Amino acid sequence: MTNRTTGSPYKTSNPHEESWDAIVIGSGIGGLAAAALLARQAGRRVLVLERHYVAGGFTHVFHRPGYEWDVGVHYVGEVQSTRSPVRALFDHLSEGRLEWSPMPDIYDRVRIGESEYEIVAGLSNFRERMKSYFPSDAAAVDRYIAAVLSCAKSIGRFSAEKAIPPAIARLVGSFLRAPFLRWAQRTTAEVLAEITPNRELAGVLTGQWGDYGLPPSQSSFAAHATIVASYFEGASYPVGGASSIAASIAPTIAKTGGRILVGAEVEKILLDRRGCAAGVRMSDGREIRAAVVISDAGASNTYRRLLPPSAPGVSSVLEELRPLAPSMTYLCLYAGLRQSAAELGLSGTNLWIHPGYDPDANYARSLAQPFCPSLLFISFPSAKDPDFARRHPGRATIEVISPVPYEWFRSWEGTRWKKRATGYDDFKATLTAKLCAALEEHVPAVRGKLDYVELSTPLSTRHFMNSECGEAYGFANTPARFRARYLTPRTPVRGLYLAGQDACMLGVTGAMFGGTLCASAILGRNLTSVATKPAAAPRNMAA
Repeated sequence: MTNRTTGSPYKTSNPHEESWDAIVIGSGIGGLAAAALLARQAGRRVLVLERHYVAGGFTHVFHRPGYEWDVGVHYVGEVQSTRSPVRALFDHLSEGRLEWSPMPDIYDRVRIGESEYEIVAGLSNFRERMKSYFPSDAAAVDRYIAAVLSCAKSIGRFSAEKAIPPAIARLVGSFLRAPFLRWAQRTTAEVLAEITPNRELAGVLTGQWGDYGLPPSQSSFAAHATIVASYFEGASYPVGGASSIAASIAPTIAKTGGRILVGAEVEKILLDRRGCAAGVRMSDGREIRAAVVISDAGASNTYRRLLPPSAPGVSSVLEELRPLAPSMTYLCLYAGLRQSAAELGLSGTNLWIHPGYDPDANYARSLAQPFCPSLLFISFPSAKDPDFARRHPGRATIEVISPVPYEWFRSWEGTRWKKRATGYDDFKATLTAKLCAALEEHVPAVRGKLDYVELSTPLSTRHFMNSECGEAYGFANTPARFRARYLTPRTPVRGLYLAGQDACMLGVTGAMFGGTLCASAILGRNLTSVATKPAAAPRNMAA
């Protein structure tokens, strides 16, 4: 079988007998970033193991005849300018192979009841547009933007503290964390209440809460501010679709002899007699050795499933993580049409649809009344990607996402994908019909034209992403999540590191920086601004 992502065989002759400098569990953007930086900055030979049949984690796509959809990348901020640190890091990891297409200036449109609000690119444009909607609240708009920027500015030191040596962190860690935690320890609702008493303004300003997975009364303001600030100058989409991200990074890993293997499930992390990481045991029982192991499988999977309970420090970590809940679970309707986005008049602008101005009341009502969605997010990937028409001429794709509680699906938890117990398919059919009707209501151009639809539930996400409840953002982005001291790249097990969202922040960019902090901790130097520095001379040796 040929690796469509790397252009080389997925399965090497016998990776178990080869020598690896590091092993990465999971091929999400965090794991790929860590692997690529170890390869490019230190010449390390890295083996990336992916249990799914395709690499990329939430950056992969799936196909049906004539169609393809992304599963987690709907837009990315801070990549429009090559001077942006986010863009520079993407360029460094991909060696310039990854291209970005700007979304429309109106990249998000928020509909609340019968009213509609445009979220526009450019901070000054955003400021003026909000003031035009709420002219008597101009000062509140200014206070809101100032709060978001202050919080976003403080994340650099908070993140850096995660990767510095523990001895230094004990000395200066509280100083580095304090500015960010002043924002992170309050909910979005608490901060907004200090800024404005206008519930309609607050409802619009939090209209994108699905981007961080919790309504305002539950989410940390840090999660809100980090996401919002990243889009102030607009949003972009990867040319060639979401799978271009992994495809562009894979050759960087391969240059020093690294590999990405799919269909390669890790059962356990191996420890030596001293309690240090020593490699992994695969689900088929075979073992692969390396002195450095990086888990991009999430903190919960790493500490609860992959490590033995007797591993050094695991009991303390589990005690700290015990109160943290998993993040949002959701439905996603994947729709295909036999007309192009241009023919249908579809733009790349995302739609955020709310029944009322109180997100928390909407969310509570949706939990109590099934099929009464608190939020709909409608994305048009074929309209965002300028290369889509070449790959799939005369076709268009749409995605409709809505948060739902995992409890709706828990009774089918132990059943197999495509072989769920009685009632599951009927339940899915009901949900599919509801979301199709909502799509046709809010996007009239597609009414009666849906050619193909398929529904993903939290069980689908749980199956493919190996997450506890099919969650999208690791642990829920509450204030408690940001206080957790063990959500860092370093673990109590020597030689074992975390990458991805749980090592840093949520989202594609947050997970990428989680991988960057992980590589920084391993190599003992700051790689967050590595794109402006020359790579070190290659060397193939264990950390």
